[in-house]
Order: sequence, then C-alpha cells, then structure tokens
Amino acid sequence: MERPRKKGAKWTNLHIAPDEKIEMFELDYDGKRDRWNGFDAATYARVIERYEARDEARRKYLKEQQLKKLEEKDNKQNGEGEVSDDDEDNDALKVDEAKVDESKQMDFAKVEKRVRTTGGGSTGTVRNLRIREDTAKYLLNLDVNSAYYDPKTRSMREDPLPDADPNEKFYGGDNQYRVSGQALEFKTLNIHAWEAFEKGQDIHMQAAPSQAELLYKNYKVIKDKLKSRMKDAIMEKYGNAATEEVLPKELLLGQSEKQVEYDRAGRVVKGMETSLPKSKYEEDVYINNHTSVWGSWWKGHQWGYKCCKQTIRNSYCTGAAGIEAAEEAADLMKANIARKAASEETPASTEEKRLATWGTDMPDDLVLDQKKLDDALKKEDKRRKEEKDERKRKYNVKWDDEVTPEEMEAYRMKKIHNDDPMKDFLH
Repeated sequence: MERPRKKGAKWTNLHIAPDEKIEMFELDYDGKRDRWNGFDAATYARVIERYEARDEARRKYLKEQQLKKLEEKDNKQNGEGEVSDDDEDNDALKVDEAKVDESKQMDFAKVEKRVRTTGGGSTGTVRNLRIREDTAKYLLNLDVNSAYYDPKTRSMREDPLPDADPNEKFYGGDNQYRVSGQALEFKTLNIHAWEAFEKGQDIHMQAAPSQAELLYKNYKVIKDKLKSRMKDAIMEKYGNAATEEVLPKELLLGQSEKQVEYDRAGRVVKGMETSLPKSKYEEDVYINNHTSVWGSWWKGHQWGYKCCKQTIRNSYCTGAAGIEAAEEAADLMKANIARKAASEETPASTEEKRLATWGTDMPDDLVLDQKKLDDALKKEDKRRKEEKDERKRKYNVKWDDEVTPEEMEAYRMKKIHNDDPMKDFLH
C-alpha cells in the first residue's frame, strides 16, 4: 500500500524485498513426527463460528415453530379438549438443544484418522464406519454359508439376510450401493470412456476425468437431440394419435346419414358402398401382358398366374394358347413315360430264353439236333487242340459271337470240372 517510488528499484538497488517469506525450521526427532506441526490455532475459530451459526439457525427455527403454534392456538376456539392437545404439542417442541439430529450431520461416514506408514506417517481417510449403537454387519447372520465378510476392507458385498423383509432391513450388502446413486452414474461414465477409446477418440478416464465427463455430457445432449429429431420425423410421417383431435361420435359408433340398400346376395342395390381400405402394397398391377396377379393360381404346391397357369414369376403371358400347349406337353410326357415303362417290362421273355441257352440248368423241354451236336463236339475238340499247340492255329481266325444250344452243350460235355474225382482219367 506504500506510495510508488520516484525512481524504480532496479535503478537504485534499494529496498528490494523478497516475494514471499521463507521460514526455516530445525526440528528434532519428535518435532518431525508432531502431527500439530505448522497448525495455526486461529483457524479453529472458523469451526466454532460454523457450529454457532448452525445452532443459531436451529434456535430460530424452533422459535418460529413455537410462535406458529401459539398463533394457531389463539385462532382456534373449539373447546378445552383441543387446547389441551395444543399444550402437549408445545411441550413436545421443547427439544434439548444439546441433542443433535444425526440425520443432519454432514460427512459422518468420513473420519480423519492417523495412519502410520513406512515413510513417517500421513493423514489418511477411513471410511465405511458404523454407528456404535448399530449391530455389526458380520453379526446379522451367523450362518457359516452366509455372505462373506472381508475384515481388511470391512466390506460385505452380498446381502446377509436375503429372505428378510426389505422394509425392515437395516443393511442390504455393499452391492446395493454399487447399483444406485452416483455409483451407477460413475459406472456408465466409465463404460462410455472405454467405448469411445475403442472407437478412436483420445479419452482416458483416469488421465483426464474432467475431459471424459464433459465428453459424456456432450454425448448425452447429442443423443437426446437425435432421439427428439427421430421422434419428430416419425410423428410427421405417421402422425400422433395422442395429440390429434377427438373423433366425432358418429364416426366412432359407425353411424352416418347415408342410406345403402343391399340384396340377399350382398350386392349394393341403392346408395354408395363404403370403399375398402387398401394396404401399403401395390394392388391390381399386371405385368408382362398378364390379366391376373401373381398368386391367383395354385397347383402342385406352387403359385402362379391364373390367366396362363404359369408358375414362373417373371414369365410372359401366353393366354389360352399357352394353357393348351402346356396340356399337350403334359399328355405327351405321360405317353412317353408309359411307353418307357412298357419297354422295360417286355425283356422278361428274352431273359428266360437266354437262361435256357446259357444257364447251368438245362430245361426239360429243350430239344437238341443230334447232327449239329456231333459237329459241335468235333469243333470243340479242334479248338482244344489249337489251344494246346499254338503252331496249329491258323493266321486268319474267324470269330462268331452267335452260340447255338448244341455248341453250348458240347462245351459242357468237354469241360473239365475241378471238383470231379474222375477228371484225371478223361481223355
């Protein structure tokens, strides 16, 4: 507050005072560990002033309540019974000022306590304390299999009395506080920070909590705007039945002044019939020269067009000519299938003939020509000689695929059976 110098201090080098006062302390062993070191006793006056202001406000409030009761007592003139009741109320207002309402005490669960550490000790905060009059949480349920109590953190996450009446329960477990109040808001804030970081935003809840909270607030504002904009768009397109005007009773009850007469078949005889409401899909739209819509015909588990009986969706309508061509093609296909089935059934006789010729069992009605059989036997002997001596085989060999029954019988007669006991004595 002094008068500015005529000449600056940097020109005269006089009266240059330090910016702050630095105190030097030389403390001994006990002085370093004194918890009241550096404490200014004058600061405790603020605590006293705060408590005195609270007591004064309480006295003022009680006095106002007493005056209010006295005014009500003077205004009422309903008999002695009510006067006696007012006296009892006045006696109840005489509250001991030394007794403090526990619900109005602030920060009761936060207690400053000296916690010794290896570094010489520091002031820590011990939370989660209980009022001494209340039952300890680990004594609410003495069952061994009940909720687990951690003595180090003094926490019991689960509910010790899950079957008790919720209105009578004093303590419901620490998880009850984790899903209510500001804990739930903090949880949603953390989740939003994680999701934003995964999407590429530079956000970190522990490094910059204020930035994360601000971004979360902006996100909620933008989300509300988008929801309101979408709601307005839907209401503009489809309308809002809640805000529209109330329909008249004539429309609600289905009554009108128009008279419409019908016959026994349900056709309109007189008057105008009400039009049926149409759907959002296109109706009576014919494409590719069709005279009926798709789905107007059903056959063989397939939908089609009734005008041409086609089951292909984007086909071109061929009309009655297409129906006739389709019927002819179906008849032709049936005839071909029947012809094929008949041709597959006829070869049974040839198989019997072939069995008679080539089978191992000779039928009884088979008649062989003896002359042809003798020629076949000679031919078989000649063939066997050529197989034994290849030099007798001629250069040009004629081969005939047709085998007569006599040749087959000669082959059977000349054949050597391995299981025949007399095979070594033949020839």
